[in-house]
Amino acid sequence: MLLAIDCGNTNTVFSIWNGDEFIATWRTATEHQRTADQYYVWLLSLMNLNKVNAEIRNVIISSTVPRVVFNLRVLADRYFGTRAMVVGKSDCDIPLDVRVDSGAGVGSDRLVNTVAGYDLFGGNLIIVDFGTATTFDVVDHDGAYIGGVIAPGVNLSLEALHQEAAALPHVDIARPEKVIGTNTVMCMQSGVFWGYIGLVKEICQRIITEHGSEMRIISTGGLGPLLQSAEKVFDEWKDDLTMHGLRLIFEHNENLEIK
Repeated sequence: MLLAIDCGNTNTVFSIWNGDEFIATWRTATEHQRTADQYYVWLLSLMNLNKVNAEIRNVIISSTVPRVVFNLRVLADRYFGTRAMVVGKSDCDIPLDVRVDSGAGVGSDRLVNTVAGYDLFGGNLIIVDFGTATTFDVVDHDGAYIGGVIAPGVNLSLEALHQEAAALPHVDIARPEKVIGTNTVMCMQSGVFWGYIGLVKEICQRIITEHGSEMRIISTGGLGPLLQSAEKVFDEWKDDLTMHGLRLIFEHNENLEIK
C-alpha cells in the first residue's frame, strides 16, 4: 500500500491508498523536531485504534517545510523498508510543464494540486487552496502550471489582527448574520468572511480576464464550503485534491520505472 504525506506549514496529513481508494486519513501539527520514531508510534497507534490493517510498501511526500523531510524519509526507510519519493527532488518526475520565470521555484503542493486538478477537471482551471497562505494556481488548457497568486491565509490574518491590535480578541472565522457588526467579534468576522469572498472573487475574475478564456474555479481546504454557503464562489470543492495528486505522481513514476 501507499502512504501519501502532505506536509504544510501548519498541518501534516497522512493518507493510506490501498490501490482503489484512500482507506484512512489522519492529520497532525507540523513540527520539524518530531523524530521518525515519534511519527511511527503516532501512526501505528491510529492504525490500531481505527483497525486499519495496512502493509505500507511505498511512501510519497510533498512538503512546503524542508526541515521535516529528513525525518519523514527516515520513517519510510526505518519502518517501511522503502525509499520515500519526494515531490520536487530530481528523481521524482512531475507529469506537467511548468511555465514560469527561469529559476523561479514553485511549491511542491502547488504542482501536486495542478496534477490532480487537470486529471479531475481538465484544463483552464484556477485552484484555490486555503492553507496557511491562500494560493491561486493557474492551470493552462493543456495541464501546464503557468503561475498564480499568493495571499495571506485566513487564520494568519485573524492572528495578525489579534496580535497587532491590543483591543481585538482572537476569533474564529464564521459566516456572520449581518455584514454590519454590532460588536467587536461580529465586526472582525464580517471583515474576514466577506473580505475573503471579495478577495477570491476579484482575484479569480482578474485571472480569467488576463488569461483570456473561460475557466473553472476549484477550491480545496476547509474554508471552501463555508464561503460557498454565502455565495457561489467555486465551481467545485475537492477536499482531498492534494492526496489525489500525490497518488497520480507516484503511479506516473512507477510506470516510468516499468518502461
